[in-house]
Amino acid sequence: MRRIAIIGLGFVADLYLSSLAAHPDVSVFAVHDRDAERQRRFVDHWRAQGHAAVGAQMLAADDLAGFLDALSPGDVALNLTNPGSHYEVSRALLERGVHVWSEKPLATTMEHARALHALAAERGVMLASAPASVLGEAAQTLWAAVREGVAGSPRLIYAELDDGFIPQAPTEAWISASGAPWPREDEFRTGCTLEHAGYYLTWLIAMFGPIRTVAAASAELVPDKLPEGARAAPDFSTGTLFFESGPVARLTCSIIAPHDHRIRVICDGGALELDAAWDNAAPVRFRRRFRVRRRLVEHPFPRRLKLAGDSHPKVKRTGAAAMNFALGPVEMLDARDEGRDCRISADFSLHLNEATLALQSAGERSPPHAMTTRCAPMAPMPWARLA
Repeated sequence: MRRIAIIGLGFVADLYLSSLAAHPDVSVFAVHDRDAERQRRFVDHWRAQGHAAVGAQMLAADDLAGFLDALSPGDVALNLTNPGSHYEVSRALLERGVHVWSEKPLATTMEHARALHALAAERGVMLASAPASVLGEAAQTLWAAVREGVAGSPRLIYAELDDGFIPQAPTEAWISASGAPWPREDEFRTGCTLEHAGYYLTWLIAMFGPIRTVAAASAELVPDKLPEGARAAPDFSTGTLFFESGPVARLTCSIIAPHDHRIRVICDGGALELDAAWDNAAPVRFRRRFRVRRRLVEHPFPRRLKLAGDSHPKVKRTGAAAMNFALGPVEMLDARDEGRDCRISADFSLHLNEATLALQSAGERSPPHAMTTRCAPMAPMPWARLA
């Protein structure tokens, strides 16, 4: 049995626990939350569910020092705290020689992100940042179609991460399985770009490699989302990403526009398309382009692309997502046990963090941002081959 520890037992922690049910070889041996009552509810709920990942040896340490003392060098810990705590908590874990899987973002500033990257290298441990959907079936199918040239050479990518008019949504009713409320203030303070851009940025970096330049703009279009005196992050951003390998992508994030999670990879021979970033099993389709007399058209009936075999364990839909959140931690455990680097590496996570911050912080008049970080190509999953 392989084991992980979790710090931060809010809304997203329940999504990780429900996903771990699909990975019975992984157990949770230590948890911590700064809110002792929240921690008690979390542990009681998952034990009552008979969850295989929450056994009798669960450590309910109600102080950070006790949690850290339960860890040994080489353990894997999930940092699921709120974004403002990511740097401090990840640093404490890395200093103990623990491999760290961090919820997004890796850090809210590049100074902190670079410091964590350097510390991980110094201690010889892995550091990776969510999201892990790039390891999922939908992303890997789309990537396989690009690699195998199904639609020809990729030229332009349009990616949308619009989540609806969230300031008006009934977020008070969004409660996790163990009773944690959706962190409305944290979400608005952190910003939809830092929270969500990674869902397609990771796919794009995996498929096309490092980004050379980010030309972006961002704005806060709905004020007063937070209590008086509190400052919210931009609730809209759009950016054009110039990849070193040639393709150009346009990525839009908002909590204003109607829900739209499409991605389209426009190629010489047509377009590859997918409609649901948050569904590991979302269908990937190829819409062939052809000429009819004097017209150039795309086929009205696209062909669905499928993998040659099985991919990974799927999970049931919870709220807006049907994603296996455990894919990232399990990949980190596999990398540790196989003596290799994690596919979502520290370099990859740092590059992702820089691109995301460039999008969010652009404002109205920022010049194009020349990227200062790079990452090696990510290896596709071994099962990612088209039928």
